[in-house]
Amino acid sequence: MEVERKEWTLEEYVHGGVPTSRHLQLRTSTMGVSKDDVPDGHVLLRLHWLSVDPYLRARLGSQRDGLYFPPFELHKPVTTFGIGEVLETKHSSFNAGEMVLNTIAPVSEYCTVPADALRKIELGPDSGVSALDYLSALGIPGFAAWIGITVIGNPKPGENVFISAAAGGVGIVAGQLAKLKGCRVVGSVGSDAKVKFLKEEIGYDDAFNYNVETDYDAALSKFFPDGIDIYFDNVGGQMLEAVVNHLNTHARIPLCGMISQYNQVWTDRFGVRNLLNLVGKQARMEGFMLDWNRFGEFVEEMTGYIKQRKIVSKHEIYRGTESFLESIQSMFTSSNAGKVIIQVNDEAKA
Repeated sequence: MEVERKEWTLEEYVHGGVPTSRHLQLRTSTMGVSKDDVPDGHVLLRLHWLSVDPYLRARLGSQRDGLYFPPFELHKPVTTFGIGEVLETKHSSFNAGEMVLNTIAPVSEYCTVPADALRKIELGPDSGVSALDYLSALGIPGFAAWIGITVIGNPKPGENVFISAAAGGVGIVAGQLAKLKGCRVVGSVGSDAKVKFLKEEIGYDDAFNYNVETDYDAALSKFFPDGIDIYFDNVGGQMLEAVVNHLNTHARIPLCGMISQYNQVWTDRFGVRNLLNLVGKQARMEGFMLDWNRFGEFVEEMTGYIKQRKIVSKHEIYRGTESFLESIQSMFTSSNAGKVIIQVNDEAKA
């Protein structure tokens, strides 16, 4: 038995700017979906949900430019994290009908992957966790937020925490984690609607629209009259420079990402000019990747928060595999609020 599937491939590396249809192309092909088509040690999946994250932009370029992710291969499928249903299996750990998290899911409707790329997940009303949670608060965004806030930031009650790109998948979770630790939390976002969303739905103490408050130094003086203890940086550039002028002694800056700079070659990026403040304030700025040795600890803590509704997520859902290019482009505008996810088919249940 064969099925038709659509799959996104990288046809040309993106050296600057936002990916376009010149770089990413949708291919249609057929694949076998019977047990005989599954190699030993592999599992055949029908994908239901796919994660779209800013780090994918780094993998669409040919250089290991700062984030040190290996680039995608030309003319090969683009992969991401996804949730799928087991259709056929030739591995004893999995059975047909089970739901799994796939760490190397192609942006497609079906795939066959090694069993070691999969992790079983429990869904349904009794689990207290949804499929979308596994790609947001319990996925890469939540893990990044947890490492940055809990491990590197090490927040203390009463500290002042600032989070940029605060309405994105990472920022939403980071802000809630800081609030759970007893901090005052302020975020920067790209629209007034997102300011309202953060304050009314996510529980931020305050937020500002960086397209309105264009003098970042003045904005930070207004929102942080007592200085900043933790800055969770998702954007880099001019916002990072402004923050460095407002640090308290022994402040911490977890560097999660710099999305304002991703679409430029490194020689054209904004250079932060005031890092001497880190010396005088005895502050620490630390980049981080995900420490998978701590993933179990993160899952245990975050699952508890989700089940108790102490942490909630917002999802920006795009429909169908065809929407991948539009969804990845959307992350470089102010249009989205929340974690960007593709619903691959109509049968997908959250």
